[in-house]
Amino acid sequence: MTEIWFIRHGETAWNREGRLQGWKDIALNDAGVDQAAQLAARIATLDTKFDALYSSDLQRAHTTAEPISTALELRIRTEPGLRERCYGILEGLDLGRIDELAPEAAAARRSRDPNRPIEGGESLGQFQSRVLATVNDLAQRHENERVLAVTHGGVLDIIWRHANGVALDAHRPVPLLNASINRIAVEGRKWQVLDWGDVSHLEAESTSDIVP
Repeated sequence: MTEIWFIRHGETAWNREGRLQGWKDIALNDAGVDQAAQLAARIATLDTKFDALYSSDLQRAHTTAEPISTALELRIRTEPGLRERCYGILEGLDLGRIDELAPEAAAARRSRDPNRPIEGGESLGQFQSRVLATVNDLAQRHENERVLAVTHGGVLDIIWRHANGVALDAHRPVPLLNASINRIAVEGRKWQVLDWGDVSHLEAESTSDIVP
């Protein structure tokens, strides 16, 4: 069994503004930097051994991982498979205006149809396949170990749904919060949620469940 602690990156300006990020390499804002520091301080106080630290190759995830790396004396292993979904022509757009600015791509995103492409981006099915393959690979690399992985809201959505057997187009009742800890166990092909959406380490309510 492998235990993986998935962490959503800290807040960015585009999270706050409600703009789709996707593969756009957006930096943390000041609140996000503070969240990353609080997260690292929390993890450093735990009587828990971690065998590896992974991060998406986008800077908002990597910057979130840096204080954890320092606190635990673990190098950051960059894992592109943990990257957010590519939203193509929707990236950078205000969510409140995507139907007006890119109606066909917006409809594809809203449909949650795994086979419906977004212009210039990944279909939901392609994204799901990438995430599942990456997590299964991490679990195989670290059998009977515990690892940390800093990633993105869309990745967490896929992980939660797979672990709970929830369809891609069904309602998700749990949040995807900035700088949250989300723990799963992987044994063979079976995934189990151990804990979800833990932000007890954050001093102020500045998390975002808005935009990937």
